[in-house]
Amino acid sequence: MSVVDDLFGVRGRVALVTGGASGLGYAFASILADCGAVVVVADWNAERLEKAVAALSGDSGATVTGARLDVADAAATRALVDGIVATHGRIDIAFANAGIARGRPPLLPEGWLDDMNMDDYNALIDVNLHGVVYTVQAAAAHMKRQKSGSIVTTASTAGLRNDPYTPYSYTIAKAAVVNFTKQAAHDLARWNVRVNAIAPGPFKTNLGGGGPTSPEAEALWNAVIPLGRMGNPSEIRGLALLLASNASSFMTGGVYPVDGGALLQGPSLPPID
Repeated sequence: MSVVDDLFGVRGRVALVTGGASGLGYAFASILADCGAVVVVADWNAERLEKAVAALSGDSGATVTGARLDVADAAATRALVDGIVATHGRIDIAFANAGIARGRPPLLPEGWLDDMNMDDYNALIDVNLHGVVYTVQAAAAHMKRQKSGSIVTTASTAGLRNDPYTPYSYTIAKAAVVNFTKQAAHDLARWNVRVNAIAPGPFKTNLGGGGPTSPEAEALWNAVIPLGRMGNPSEIRGLALLLASNASSFMTGGVYPVDGGALLQGPSLPPID
């Protein structure tokens, strides 16, 4: 076995990726599958899920299965994780990634604090925050018994500072995910279970099936990213593998931005006449 295989090897490990049928979730699932993990992809969209599982399995012979899941349903999330353990005997890696896009940012009048749509607000909080909590709870219950495991949450640079390009609900949910990750890491360290967060900056993804990034939105983001462009989902695979594998065996409670330097400078809002 090479040094790289010894450090980053996940072959045979059992992994769950929520929201894994598209975007960053697909990137997480793909690197695990490419490296030989047994991957369960969970997503609410049946058509997208079927296509993702087929693509991830491909000609590589990777063991990839799919499961329909609404992560905002705590009982369903727990049942899925329990089923994974019943089938495979354990769960070693969990990416609590599923997220949706709802609402408008303060860049637009309908996203101003006193005018934002509270139905959109509550829908996003249910998935992007509560869904993360439910997924981590369900995985932790088994990882504590195993006395091992790596949990990775998807936070955001929008959870590390104010971000006028994203809705209030999104920044609130992701900020909560950041602190939840730290709290869970402190709690679960007693059982040798690690919990870390990836904080993506602007990536070109089809978040929650909402469609590709528009040229106008891409231009706005490009202007505030020091590297001058939005990220490609493939560029997050390296960090995902690091946090899933033994290469991060002494890392827990960390929040790791992958943002093209976006946190180095912040977007501004135009003045109001």
